[in-house]
Amino acid sequence: MADPDNKTLQTAKGTWLTEMTAGLIGYLTTVYIVAVNGSILGEAGVSLESGMIATILASFAGTILMGLYAKLPLILVPGMGINALFAYSIVESTGLSFQEGLAVVFVASVLFIITAFTKLGRVLKEAIPESLKHAITVGLGFFLILIGLEKSGLVVGGEQTIIAIGDFTSPVFIVSLLTLFIAIFLFMKNIPANFLVTMISGTTLAYVFGILDTTRNSIHVNVGDSLFVPSFAAAGELDFWLAVFPLTIILIFENMGLLHGQLHMLKQQDSYNKAYQITAFSSLLSAFFGTSPTVSAAENAAVITSNGRTGKTAVTAGVLFLATLFIIPWISMIPNSAISPILIIVGVLMAQNLRNVPMDDMSEALPAFLIVAMIPFTYSIADGMAFGFIAYPIVKFAMGRQKELSGILLVIAGLFLFHFAMKIIGV
Repeated sequence: MADPDNKTLQTAKGTWLTEMTAGLIGYLTTVYIVAVNGSILGEAGVSLESGMIATILASFAGTILMGLYAKLPLILVPGMGINALFAYSIVESTGLSFQEGLAVVFVASVLFIITAFTKLGRVLKEAIPESLKHAITVGLGFFLILIGLEKSGLVVGGEQTIIAIGDFTSPVFIVSLLTLFIAIFLFMKNIPANFLVTMISGTTLAYVFGILDTTRNSIHVNVGDSLFVPSFAAAGELDFWLAVFPLTIILIFENMGLLHGQLHMLKQQDSYNKAYQITAFSSLLSAFFGTSPTVSAAENAAVITSNGRTGKTAVTAGVLFLATLFIIPWISMIPNSAISPILIIVGVLMAQNLRNVPMDDMSEALPAFLIVAMIPFTYSIADGMAFGFIAYPIVKFAMGRQKELSGILLVIAGLFLFHFAMKIIGV
């Protein structure tokens, strides 16, 4: 007769092994974010190493909290697209300092938390048209594609045109192109941890072609230098609050969509509130770690497919993220040519949301396409959003369909219009 206690022990061991394996897989599929996000944060004025440390700490804290409090197998990492909004629109375009940009993250996260603990989140979700929500995601996708092409040297500023293809004779161009083809092949073959393999392959190619900077492996890592205090010195300026608005909107809608889909896969929809609250709190912590806000990673689909079902999976992945601190000197050697293909592919994945825009209804399609086009063309996510949000009520009024407009949407459009008016008069 079988020993029931022994059978229970074996089942427990099997569960732990399964959960830890899923956590390892989740870590391997998301660890690329350390180098990619560190590189993007570098555009906002901090060192690559500080950006990577901030990414690691924010991912560790958010993922651990998700595992311990919500008891869900979800990994939280700085969101792609949101990091571009932070670096290029909030900091670089507005002239805010890095610490002032973190204050924007703090305020937006506080508003995010309010929606997580009240009914305001549902009100906002219903007030913004679906076409504009999808357009923001698509616009962010095209923006990431443009950034990836620029950082890789595949496109450059043209002499007679705004942009032109890069120099085919340049070793950087050749390595970037080869790495992009490798990335596409690995992604389409669904190779496990394909983004990680892409970075390793791209770094190897850079070494072979003699363009890899190997002097960075002697970098000294000091975690204490990477903890930031947000600065509210610019809180009295209009640009500060106009930066808070688009970040808040994106945080709310992107996390709603991600968590809804992932919890549906897990068949744990009743855990939505806890997951949403932890995601909001993790976003707030990001402001102090020195990075753009975290979101529930899209790669959590791989975690769920690997039978990760409990918080043990998230705790495993979180601990592995923390251990990544010890290999930062080597991660910092990864060149842009190995990172850029990942930005391009992630951008393409985000751009697929274009299929959700109703093309047969111009009152929805036209404002949506303005957002999609103007985000990359203006190199500003906030300005790109403004074009679409202002155009939406104009189109609806022109077609006699003003009843489809919510009061909240009209307020948002008015704020964006006010933002443009201030630019016109030079304020």
